[in-house]
Amino acid sequence: MQGNYLGIYLSAEGATVVCIGPGGGGLNLQGCFSISVEQQEEASPQNLATLIAQGCAERQLRFGEVAVALDCAMYMQHSIGSEFDDVKRITQTIRFDTEEALATDISNVAIAFKIDSIDQTGSKLTVFTAEKDVLAEVLAALQSNNIDPVTVEPDVNSLARFICQNVSLEDEKRPFFAMLSRKKGYFVVPKASSWQKVSPVPPVYVRTFLLGPAHDRTQLLAREVPVTTTLIETDEPVNYLAVFDSSGSLDCRQLTGRLGTESGVVDLVRSAQVAPEMMADCPDAVDFAIACGAALAHFEKPQNINFRAGFMPYQGKKVRIQKALKFLSAAVVVLMLAAGIHGFMQLLQVNDYRDRLRNRLETDYSAAMYGRKPGGKTSAVSDLKRAKRKVEEINKGMLSATGEQSVSAKLTRVLEAFNKCAAKTNLNIESISITNRAITISGDTSNSQNTLKLFDTVRKTNMNIVQQRMSSKGGRHTFQITVEPKK
Repeated sequence: MQGNYLGIYLSAEGATVVCIGPGGGGLNLQGCFSISVEQQEEASPQNLATLIAQGCAERQLRFGEVAVALDCAMYMQHSIGSEFDDVKRITQTIRFDTEEALATDISNVAIAFKIDSIDQTGSKLTVFTAEKDVLAEVLAALQSNNIDPVTVEPDVNSLARFICQNVSLEDEKRPFFAMLSRKKGYFVVPKASSWQKVSPVPPVYVRTFLLGPAHDRTQLLAREVPVTTTLIETDEPVNYLAVFDSSGSLDCRQLTGRLGTESGVVDLVRSAQVAPEMMADCPDAVDFAIACGAALAHFEKPQNINFRAGFMPYQGKKVRIQKALKFLSAAVVVLMLAAGIHGFMQLLQVNDYRDRLRNRLETDYSAAMYGRKPGGKTSAVSDLKRAKRKVEEINKGMLSATGEQSVSAKLTRVLEAFNKCAAKTNLNIESISITNRAITISGDTSNSQNTLKLFDTVRKTNMNIVQQRMSSKGGRHTFQITVEPKK
């Protein structure tokens, strides 16, 4: 089914493959298996990819997208600082920061990173580097078998995702997870105190190391756990060591006594809610958990911990769907534009027909129409109100029969202005000349400022000063103005 997701834990010696489906309880496991090329004469990524494809075909595993977790022997882990705290800016400068920190040429290296902490000086990063040639060979081998992974991430990141989403502990426990497979060891330490409630994955400190058959695993953890806890920063100190050992040789009681910290065994298979019989083809539970964590990446938003982000970016189904959506969006826009133009043309045709009909009616009925042509209901009502107001003003003597203001109305306004400011301006009127259109007034005030005050008062009585002359004479300020009503 296209809704199923495939997770592959890939190493140089073999691979563990898990297929999970969305929904349901637990992981909704569809199938899983492990393969190895250690016994083959020619162990190559191409042979490994062919065995993976054959294993999926034999078990009839149908899936859509694929994610790969890269074995820790195929990449390096570094702690690097950045002066930026924005993901975009970090992505743009991570190669320069890494090259400066490692003091080596990284032109042939693929980089993935995660942000560990942010402060005023920038951010602290965990950076993973892998050889481009190795990644290119692995991707080419998988793609030749119709397996194109969306993401290629470090195995410890996939394991941290599986632990944080599936392993449950008591709320008061602040755990330190130590997962030991047949040949690898992994430390995962959640930094958030409420790590079980943070979704999907809280900030974690991760570390990987190699294990040999001669190692005493209890003694190794007793030495490495204190060293690791001193290097990390958590909200609260660790008070519980959760361990899993694929070999079954770890002594938790002895480990608790040596560390002084409570420890206990985590059952990864039970945490995943998977029936034991389904694990028949996966002998190592840690490898199974890593492959499951890779498949679970499909349920998250895109992450930066992806070697393919800046090297051989994924060009599979998701990109084709995005291109199809872009084409469909453009087609919908063109269709809507065409529909809009069609509707607009229809509207133009209707308006043209209406205008032609109106012109014909005006021509046919012009002989029966008197006076100005009515514009509509609103303008007819306005015309009636305006005519009524004009008649009332004529009756009051404010307007003449021709519609102009009467002489008495004009003179009344001028005298009203004089009365308002005569005392303030020490006004003297020498002469007033009245015509049908305008009134000319001559007089004087005590100074030029009072004359200007007089002019302002006249304008406020709805009269315009169309001409004015001013001068000083005998200690008085004389003026002559011609005023007329405002239009």
